[in-house]
Amino acid sequence: MNYANITGWGKCLPPAVLSNDDLCTIMETSDEWIHSRTGIKSRRVSHVSTSTLATLAARRALACAGLDADQLDGIILATATPGTLVPNCASAVQQALGARNAAVFDLNAACTGFVYALSVATALVQTGMMKKVLVIGAERLTTLLDWAKRDTAVLFGDGAGAVVVEACAQQSGLVANKLGCDGEAREILHIPNFGTDRIRFADIDGLFTFNFEGQEIFKRAVRGMGEAIGAVLAQANISPEQVDLMVPHQANIRIIETLAKRMNAPMDKVMINIENYGNTSAATVPIALCEALEQGRVAPNSWLLTAAFGAGLTWGAALIKWGDRVTPINHCDAELPPCNQTGLELIADAVAGCQQAERPQVPAP
Repeated sequence: MNYANITGWGKCLPPAVLSNDDLCTIMETSDEWIHSRTGIKSRRVSHVSTSTLATLAARRALACAGLDADQLDGIILATATPGTLVPNCASAVQQALGARNAAVFDLNAACTGFVYALSVATALVQTGMMKKVLVIGAERLTTLLDWAKRDTAVLFGDGAGAVVVEACAQQSGLVANKLGCDGEAREILHIPNFGTDRIRFADIDGLFTFNFEGQEIFKRAVRGMGEAIGAVLAQANISPEQVDLMVPHQANIRIIETLAKRMNAPMDKVMINIENYGNTSAATVPIALCEALEQGRVAPNSWLLTAAFGAGLTWGAALIKWGDRVTPINHCDAELPPCNQTGLELIADAVAGCQQAERPQVPAP
């Protein structure tokens, strides 16, 4: 049987930081209000496209694996915020990398996207259809936010993370997974006017509606991820105590703490970086995985558990048996194009538009 070992990993975080104190200058909120409810202190705002973020994370993952792009059989880009729908965003990554031999496609499962994409890549490798697949999670959620609404505007940030999976005879990589969707409640996390359902010319202010029912999302996220975690541990006949590190989706610190408590997992066995980046949707898990490796928290042959929950309402969990190597083969020196603006400056036009749309319209005399 083929296994799909993770041989490379890389992340890309845009340099412009948007802190909670910055947000206090454009809306009625406070650092204490945001941090106590979410665990977030700051997030990143991208000055480049989703595909550019994805490409740099991919370059770093390929260098880590010691591979050239033309050795890839496939590229799967998990994103809910592609720069283009036609053609897909993954084709822009393929073009930038020069991965001429790779089949490519986008996958949209929102925040669960990376877990879905890693599961698909693993299946392609296990069946022998592909040998080397690049899996990327990349998002620019700040482009969709209504900066006049603190319930959602404070939650999200931009970034990308990537891994390379390669065929391997020894048990490693994703060894158990459970994916699902709670579609009956899809309206509680919903951007209804983003896509072809949006009526052309009926609304040209550029403002997106972001339906977000926080309490209900919290309950369903804990239930969905909790059930998925139980399922993958049972599949692999692994007890919670045998898990060496949990790398959950970084949506809300309270959700992460609740999941850890359900597993009786001490918090020192849970990777948390939401404080610095907020919720980067499909990018949270690969970014957190990269940072866990950078911090020396992943040992050779250790058991990693990840879980995520997103719009749809998609959910999923995956159990990963890490391989022998925890350090990169090579390093990539590429960087994003320089950014000479702060996070506040990058969103200034969007903030003005959102605030204008929020003002009551005064009828003409």
